[in-house]
Amino acid sequence: MSSKLSIIVPCYNEEESIPLFYPEVEKTKEKMPDVEFEYWFINDGSSDNTLQELRNLHAQDPQHVHFVSFSRNFGKEAGLFCGLQRATGDYVVVMDVDLQDPPELLPKMHQLLSEGEYDCIGTRRADRAGEPPIRSFFAHLFYKLINRISDTTIVDGARDFRMMTRQMIDAILAVKEYNRFSKGVFSWVGFKTKYLEYPNKERTAGTTSWSFWNLLQYSIDGIVAFSDVPLNIAAFTGLFSFIGAGIAIIWIIIRAILFGDPTSGWPSLVCIILFVSGIQLFCLGIVGKYIGKIFLEVKHRPLYIVKEEK
Repeated sequence: MSSKLSIIVPCYNEEESIPLFYPEVEKTKEKMPDVEFEYWFINDGSSDNTLQELRNLHAQDPQHVHFVSFSRNFGKEAGLFCGLQRATGDYVVVMDVDLQDPPELLPKMHQLLSEGEYDCIGTRRADRAGEPPIRSFFAHLFYKLINRISDTTIVDGARDFRMMTRQMIDAILAVKEYNRFSKGVFSWVGFKTKYLEYPNKERTAGTTSWSFWNLLQYSIDGIVAFSDVPLNIAAFTGLFSFIGAGIAIIWIIIRAILFGDPTSGWPSLVCIILFVSGIQLFCLGIVGKYIGKIFLEVKHRPLYIVKEEK
């Protein structure tokens, strides 16, 4: 029985990768003769010739290759959501255009899904070869932290590269939140998932737009989106500070009654004031982060604005 596979490909300044990506994926058709491919490339406000490359690709195969171009850069999460909204296939796969997600896994992923036992076939890197050690360290730390403080389990090394059934896609699209963290959403909706491991691959062309600072901000967004533990930390920190201050006041009163009021040095007083003020600002920052996310949600702005679509 034939089926349709929608391939979602977010792109940001990937003019060098697009001409390499399409023919590599097309090679897998030989192993999937009963599957019709549908491509959705999402141009996320690129500043290079990415849009022109997508136009050329669409002209080459207008029946199967489609693209959406945003009015500006809205982020990868917006690109993913846009692609999922437009996918019409029985199965949907999300891939990076830089070929770090190996197309040769597509036949196996489709076979496993078509057997009906799983709803999603995900992928995870077996190693982080070629990645800076400091980035690998913080990546492992992030996964340990979020899995400890969140009810949603996110597999260490899991990629956005995954193939899902139409039922799972509909469930993901039902999650309408503005502040999206796809790895968390994929896990939160449930459904039975199997992970395939593969060795880490380098980009075939171009340079990544994900700096260490971008990844750090993305990880903080993920923690805020799927855990309220930071708010609990702020609350308990304030409580313990209050209890500690109360005990200190009682001790000062007792000491003054029993031993008089010796002259205290101002450096220790300044240190205490700075310490308590730092705790207050830290807790205020945590609360502010959540309030900022609420502020973005209640404005109900669109996740993206389309400038061109074919």
